[in-house]
Amino acid sequence: MHLSAAINSFKSSNLISWKTTGKLQQTLAGCIKLSGKTLQSGKVSKVKIWPGFTSQGRYFEFHSNLIPASIDFVRESLLCTSLCKDGYKIRTVEHLLSALEAKGIDNCRIQIQSLDSEDTEVEVPIFDGSANAWVEAIEQVGRKEALDRCGNNVEKLAPYLSEPFYVSRNDSFMVAFPASKVHISCGIDFPKGK
Repeated sequence: MHLSAAINSFKSSNLISWKTTGKLQQTLAGCIKLSGKTLQSGKVSKVKIWPGFTSQGRYFEFHSNLIPASIDFVRESLLCTSLCKDGYKIRTVEHLLSALEAKGIDNCRIQIQSLDSEDTEVEVPIFDGSANAWVEAIEQVGRKEALDRCGNNVEKLAPYLSEPFYVSRNDSFMVAFPASKVHISCGIDFPKGK
């Protein structure tokens, strides 16, 4: 199955069900402000991450355009993950979004800007090439229960696979199986130099 078909299958209600986790949705306890050089273009971009209300999820704001951090907005890109909506593109989002997920931040607004106000594309800063700078920034401000606009908390939902899922492209593949706990195995085989 190719990437576009995989995304459509993954969004299928037959493949995924949503279940309560017994945990409350979380957000940041304060604002994060970081800037740095980007990987693909070498430009500098600025990022501010603000606490969010329940059920808003994680989303980017770029030139007043909101782009949810959702599989619905993923576009194929070379060597990075890109989110696109209404002609605007945010590239290299994977380290920031991985850090937010790992630290349990369910809801936040991610404002991002490049130094060139005419850009329709922007990249998230790469820092050391890992998610470490984002993890440290999240740990520094902390997290708290996210509330809705009326001051109520909301339980977190999580997706559960109902059947095995397989996607491949060229010599790469991914397989996911239904399980009660997340378990990830991965490997890479680089060709030997001559």
